[in-house]
Amino acid sequence: MKKNILIIGAGGVGQVVAHKAAQHNDVLGDIHIASRTVEKCHRIIQSILEHKALKRPGILAAHALDATDISATRALIERTRAQIVINVGSAFLNMSILEACLETGAAYIDTAIHEDPDKVCESPPWYANHEWQRKQACKQRGVTAILGAGFDPGVVNAYAALAAERYFDAIESMDIIDVNAGSHGRYFATNFDPEINFREFTGTVWSWQQGQWTPNRMFEVSRQDDLPVVGNQTTYLTGHDELHSLSANLDVPNIRFWMGFGAHYINVFTVLNSLGLLSEKPVKTAEGLEVVPLKLVKAVLPDPASLAPTYEGKTWIGNLMRGSWNGTPREMLLYNICDHADCYRETGSQAISYTAGVPPVAAAMLVADGTWDAHRMVNVEELPPAPFLDLLGRMGLPTRVRLGDADMPLEDALGTDEERRTGS
Repeated sequence: MKKNILIIGAGGVGQVVAHKAAQHNDVLGDIHIASRTVEKCHRIIQSILEHKALKRPGILAAHALDATDISATRALIERTRAQIVINVGSAFLNMSILEACLETGAAYIDTAIHEDPDKVCESPPWYANHEWQRKQACKQRGVTAILGAGFDPGVVNAYAALAAERYFDAIESMDIIDVNAGSHGRYFATNFDPEINFREFTGTVWSWQQGQWTPNRMFEVSRQDDLPVVGNQTTYLTGHDELHSLSANLDVPNIRFWMGFGAHYINVFTVLNSLGLLSEKPVKTAEGLEVVPLKLVKAVLPDPASLAPTYEGKTWIGNLMRGSWNGTPREMLLYNICDHADCYRETGSQAISYTAGVPPVAAAMLVADGTWDAHRMVNVEELPPAPFLDLLGRMGLPTRVRLGDADMPLEDALGTDEERRTGS
């Protein structure tokens, strides 16, 4: 049984993680929040107290931390006696935090793939460039490291694993669809860290097609789907973290990621990119100042956490899978719908932060009770999916299943599947 968690990162996702951890501190124990800007941690603690989120009285503490400093991170883990570290800081921090966990034995959980600040869109599979190089070290030291335990990556990986395990003999195609059918009311903003957001879309779009990596340009390929509740949506083929582990761990020849964008976002993005304002490479101004254009754009855009109070509408994320079962073609849709306003009332964050922040807490709870305490490095699809999805449903992220003409809650589908498999 592992207890006491250290949350590194105090943005919108960090706020959700801290709120949800507080709601389950009977399982998780002491809660520590660390960030380079400790004032952000104090604001999250204040929000937890105002929402009366703590399930029972317990330690809730803030810490200043530069997580690029491995020795400082190691010292904080040891000082707080944290046995589980949830990394929801910048994607540039993964490897230094992972190393601190290796040195202390603490379990490590993150929600996104590591990025090198000087490289955009490295060669696939992306995990092999950084995290997977530490697999052997995790195994040798018995350290649990769960990679990509947000929603996408994360929950969608569990959807894939569940489908492969229970509903298909063979999956021919898997299309992961992510749509924000909501509005924040600002002229232009990104829903998470602008620097990370833009870096996803300025490089090559890699997808897994016919059993190999296939390159495209951003906004080159689109599709339309009539989705439950949110209706007809246009999405674009996009490179994304989960493709890089699912293609290695599941025998599926076609795995693609599609994200929804409005015409206004595409127009602004195109202008910024065409002007070179999304470059990660430094430039010099006429005054001799060195500036990274992407960081400047990030500085002038709204803080994603500030969007939450006025956000309206819903998010829709799911897996559309096609394949066969007992020689018969089958199509299955596993999905979640989340409401921005409901998330704000509960945690003070919008639905995009909520969908990213609840899953790592569920993962931490499964590590705490031993269900997911793997003592090695894994991606989410390598772990039992049903306990994770069941727990998420009870924590505010229920899954629905569309199979044939039926659309039902996941728990009903699993019951039907169990009855079908056992003949009861």
